[in-house]
Amino acid sequence: MRLYRAFATVGGLSMVSRVLGFLRDILIAAVLGTGMIADAFVVAFRMPNLFRRLFAEGAFNAAFVPLFAKRLEADGTDAARSFAEEAMAGLFAVLLVVTAIAQIAMPWLVLGLAPGFASDPEKLDLATALTRIAFPYLMCMSLVALLSGLLNSLHRYIAAAAAPIVLNAVLVTVMLFAHWRGYSNDEAAGYLLVWGVFAAGILQLAMLWIAAKRAGFALSLRLPRMTEGVRRLVTLGIPGLIAGGITQINIVVGTIIASLEASAVSYLYYADRLYQLPLGIVGVAIGVVLLPDLSRHLGAGNRTAAMDSQNRSMEFALLLTLPAAVALLVAAEPIIRVLFERGAFTRDDTLATAWALAAFAIGLPAFVLIKVLQPSFFANEDTKTPMRYAGVNLILNAAGSLVLFFAFKAAGFMPHVGIALATSIAAWVNAFLLWGTLKRLGHFIADSRLVRNLPLIAMASVVMGVGVVAADYMLEPWMQSASGLAKQASALAALVTFGVVLFGGIILATGVMTPAQFKRKMQR
Repeated sequence: MRLYRAFATVGGLSMVSRVLGFLRDILIAAVLGTGMIADAFVVAFRMPNLFRRLFAEGAFNAAFVPLFAKRLEADGTDAARSFAEEAMAGLFAVLLVVTAIAQIAMPWLVLGLAPGFASDPEKLDLATALTRIAFPYLMCMSLVALLSGLLNSLHRYIAAAAAPIVLNAVLVTVMLFAHWRGYSNDEAAGYLLVWGVFAAGILQLAMLWIAAKRAGFALSLRLPRMTEGVRRLVTLGIPGLIAGGITQINIVVGTIIASLEASAVSYLYYADRLYQLPLGIVGVAIGVVLLPDLSRHLGAGNRTAAMDSQNRSMEFALLLTLPAAVALLVAAEPIIRVLFERGAFTRDDTLATAWALAAFAIGLPAFVLIKVLQPSFFANEDTKTPMRYAGVNLILNAAGSLVLFFAFKAAGFMPHVGIALATSIAAWVNAFLLWGTLKRLGHFIADSRLVRNLPLIAMASVVMGVGVVAADYMLEPWMQSASGLAKQASALAALVTFGVVLFGGIILATGVMTPAQFKRKMQR
């Protein structure tokens, strides 16, 4: 199927990006550890990413893609290009204003994101300086998001999916240089990182601009005007600001609370990077492909094809996400140890990060289901319903994070784990609300294939989890830090391979996927 091929294209390139991202984070952990400079960089990097995902990947993209796809389907290329130029002009104007205000108000913005830094003026000053350098990344990447939505609507996924590879490649290069220069836990490494972020944003924008031009959509920058198309974009975009960016808002809530505890911001960052691997490969691939696919089906009045796309997307998502969640839950500690425990990253850091990863893993299927379910609302130009449910998610996450943070602290346990657990619980509530509403409206009806396969996928995931625990026990001597990186990496690779083979064998044995289907998908 074309849909699966698109998932494979985006997911495969996302895999390359995530692997480079892991290498980047391994180097950051080795050079910076979890101290003051690491905390300051995490906040500096998170600030433009927050605004990017709210304005671009969240609100803007959720509104832009269905409208652009509808123009393209109904009115042709010229009308779609004109609308894209109007949207770009408005987005660019907003970004200029936001960037200017942010540069002036940066100390207060940093305090708002990390109020715990107020007790450490040196950390606050460093975070402010780093964030000022990194913040223009927002402007580049918001325009990249627009061009990505345009290209995805044309079924040209490669350039947009490959853009994050540029960021990770640049930062890996920067960290290798910092390691070569001996900048261990040094402010110079923090400054090198944020200048790398700045440069990567420019490179990514140039790459997408060239790709759009080759696709016949060389956009010209206009003066911003409130046209009918822009007005509709704003109307849909305001609710999408919450609905599409809820994950980022929850991360901000977690960062604010975590800043009250030393190194907790870094623990959550490294754990977040691990569970973002399956979320980025599966969830982002589905979100990128499904929204324009549904928009074009609905624009053509083909609801049967739209329903089939949703069923296959959910099946694909849970087939990959459920086993990943179980594996991250039961093997969090050896994974963190092998990937990060070296240099400035200590044994205590491993345990603290592993507990956070296990808590995030509980919510991983829900995070991906949200990516599957939200596009149906957006494709029907309904951003208000996801906004309301995202509001519920936000309230639950904020209240749960506060309660569990202080409850865990009072009990003598790692308080940052409460933040991760609250985030997972809130995500499950959000996913069930979205699913229930789509079912009630008749916009999502599970077909017989999905009803049959989901329990089998869940069973296979549990059996795989038991197998991974047993294999981890046998491989434990080779995963200790004293064994050396080569033996550690080989043992972890063997553990992952065993889990994949075991799960895949059960899936084939139960008929969730036949050998012939597997062969065809691998060929595609």
